[in-house]
This record gives sequence, structure tokens and C-alpha cells, in this order.
Amino acid sequence: MSTTGSSIPGTAPLRGAGGIEDRSVSPAGSRPRREWPLALLMLSPSIAVFGVFIFYPLLRTIWLGFYEINIFGDARWVGFSQYAEVLTSPQFRESLWATVLFTFLTVPLGMVAGLALAVLAHQRLRGIGVFRTMFSSTVATSVAVASLMWLTLLNPSVGIINQFLRGVGQDPINFLQHPTWALPSVALATVWLHLGFTFIIMSAGLQSVPDELLESAVVDGASPWMRFREVTLPLLSPTMLFALVVLTINAFQSFGQIDLLTQGGPLGRTNVLVYSIFRQVPTNPGVASVQAFALFGIVLTLTLVQFKVLERRVFYGD
Repeated sequence: MSTTGSSIPGTAPLRGAGGIEDRSVSPAGSRPRREWPLALLMLSPSIAVFGVFIFYPLLRTIWLGFYEINIFGDARWVGFSQYAEVLTSPQFRESLWATVLFTFLTVPLGMVAGLALAVLAHQRLRGIGVFRTMFSSTVATSVAVASLMWLTLLNPSVGIINQFLRGVGQDPINFLQHPTWALPSVALATVWLHLGFTFIIMSAGLQSVPDELLESAVVDGASPWMRFREVTLPLLSPTMLFALVVLTINAFQSFGQIDLLTQGGPLGRTNVLVYSIFRQVPTNPGVASVQAFALFGIVLTLTLVQFKVLERRVFYGD
């Protein structure tokens, strides 16, 4: 068959065997130039939305970080000195440390609790659907409702936890105003708030584990723990990576429950980065912009590191 047929418009001719031009085959991955205007036209709504709601606010935030702005709105150019001053200040380090502690308290506990509930709900028992509904119900609970519930539970006078402490002969604790217990208390409320989301995605991951593999492991004499560790967990690793990334981002962006439960106190123990930004905005938007850009950089870097490092250990079943 001849290799000198008509070529696709807009593509360069290729050389076949013997140096004969092959005009019927285009380079792999090449696009006719005439399709680019159509592609840009179809992408223009997305580009406009991303530009208005993401890229412009981000660039505007970076730009405001170069200005010292007072409460009257008067701005003075200070350049990179404000970035250096804010990022090396003790207040920023304390807020960053509170955020890191908050993340370490919420993410591992949230993943373990969600996985444990998903494994329990995966059992084929009568009435298990009721428990699945109960376990996933927090996904429909707002931050305000969850915060109010934990505000009541942790109340030093009428809270059920302090009533239990009195019942066992212990003094009541004002959890939300205690420098030691404030951050763990807010973290516990956050774990409860996100438990429904974690439970749902872990349950979806468990549904994708083939029953044939588990039945083969039973035939080979594997114990329940060995089946979970050697079969279920590796096949669940993509779901766990997704949950880890999402929960980490949520932890760094937590605001509502902190504002309602502790308002950054006591002694700044729950003054995480997002709440610190919120407090700086009315008095000095320039400092708040520097902190906001730093938070963006930290979350972006952490997410890339998680994908780069942990994705090597993820088993996709290939």
C-alpha cells in the first residue's frame, strides 16, 4: 500500500521507510491549529471563574502584603520587610505551632475513627443500615450546630462530661478555658464534625475490596487481623491517601468551631493561623495578607509532599 496519501491539514508530513514522505500519519499528541480557538472558547468560562475567584484574590493578597495598612485604610509601601517581619515574629510562630498541633490531633484520630466505624459498618448484620446512617449523620451537621453541641457537653456546670467527673469524685474542668485542655477539646469537636465524611469515603473504599481475595485469604488460613493488614489495607491505601490530604487541608483551614468555642483563647492556645488572620484583618490587612499567603504556601507544599512521598506506598491494584 502506498504511504503517500493525503495528510491531515495542519500537520507536518512524516518520513516513512526509504525516506518516502508519509502524509497520512500525524505526530502523536499533535493538534490541528485550527482547533485551538474552539478549545479556548470552551475553556473561557472556567478560565474566567478561576481568574475572578482564585487567581485575582491570590495575587491581590500577595500585593497587599507589601503594604502597611492602618485602620483608616491608609496604605504605605514597605516591600518585603513586612513579609520578613511577620514570618519571623513570635506571634506567627505560636499560631503556626498551634495549627500544627491541631492538625496532629485531628487528622490521625479522624482517620482511625472513620476507618474503625467503616469496618464495623461493613459487617453483614441485620439492622446495620441504621448504624451506617448514624455514623454518617455528622456530614449533614453544620459547624454551628456541632460547636453548640460540644459547648453544652463541655460546659463546666451542666456538661455531661463534668457530671461524669463529679460522679467519679474528680473536680470539674472548664475544658474550653483551660490552657492545657482547650486545644484537645476543639480538636475532639473537629474530629466528630468530620467523622461522617471520613466514614463515607472509607466505606466506599471497603466496597471496592474484592470478596474473592478475602475468601482466598480465609482458605489459606489467614486470621482476621492478617486479612485486614495484608489485603484490606493495601487496597484501601488510595482512599486513605485521599482522606489524609483532605483532612489535613481542613485542619489548616478550620475556623468556625474555634471562633464559636474558644475565640483563639485561652492565652492564644487555640489561635491557629486562620483565626490569627481573621483577627488581623480589621487592624492591619497587610499583616493578614502575609499570613494568608504563608498559609497558602504551607498547605500547597504539604499537599505536594504528601502526594510525592506517600503515593509511592499506595497500591492501585496494578
